[in-house]
Amino acid sequence: MRYKRTRPGVNLLVWGLVVVAYAAAAATLIIDTRNQEYRDLSRVGHMTLHAPDDARRLGAAQVAALYRARSGTPFSTLAPGSTIKVVWADGSAETVRITDPGSPLGIELVPGTQQAPK
Repeated sequence: MRYKRTRPGVNLLVWGLVVVAYAAAAATLIIDTRNQEYRDLSRVGHMTLHAPDDARRLGAAQVAALYRARSGTPFSTLAPGSTIKVVWADGSAETVRITDPGSPLGIELVPGTQQAPK
């Protein structure tokens, strides 16, 4: 029986892509705004996916700021490029990306990641 051999670089490339994709998916932080610590924030209380984009960005920025403030290392937590999956008060969810931690609008919504409530 003969086995078809591929180039060693192809196998390495495929496994490298699998590892990178898994690491990116595992690195996404999930914050549920229905938890007591986030529920009473002014920009988060009644947020849904039906709210305007800017309102959702402000709410996600407020959640990220509180997460940073409560972490042990607030200046290195949630660096630019980090992603957060935010679960809103009605159970809907979306993923946001940190662009500028010092700006109130330093978050961008990742298109196509919005999920209706379950």
